[in-house]
Amino acid sequence: MEAIALLVNDHKIMRGLLGKLEKATSRAAATRTKLLATIKANIEAHTTIEEEIFYPAFLEATDDTDLHHEAEVEHNGAKKLIAEIEGSSPNDDYFKAKVTVLSEMIKHHVKEEEQPGGMFSEARDSEMDLDQLGEQLAARKAELEGDSDEGDDSTPPRGQRERGQPGRMMKSGRSG
Repeated sequence: MEAIALLVNDHKIMRGLLGKLEKATSRAAATRTKLLATIKANIEAHTTIEEEIFYPAFLEATDDTDLHHEAEVEHNGAKKLIAEIEGSSPNDDYFKAKVTVLSEMIKHHVKEEEQPGGMFSEARDSEMDLDQLGEQLAARKAELEGDSDEGDDSTPPRGQRERGQPGRMMKSGRSG
């Protein structure tokens, strides 16, 4: 699957899950707990593949540090809010507000990436090989969803990849 199509599909799934969680604030605690766990797992997998693979390739191909940095900060904010939601009770006065804010943060992030002139638009206009990058994203996502805690020693930590390594795929046959 092409990289952007995979990421847009993740966004669609996340919007649906967050909508269910917003509606579930008055339902049984078990329903909310299950939805929160699903949302957390989805966000963790999505942010990991973006941060490890897509964002470094995007930054290399476009040099757009503004979009890159904003996306990273948005990811960090969402992760912190999820941790707060998990650490609170649905009976907490702020539980529903936190869920609403998380949903709004995700919607904003998705809009920033998907809108014309946004990150995905710039990626399409760049030298990024989105098909090959999509294969990498899908493989890493499958690994993460397989609950592999052992990790893959062949994948260097973020920020330590060499030029030409995963996350740095450029279209072949085009000059830039």
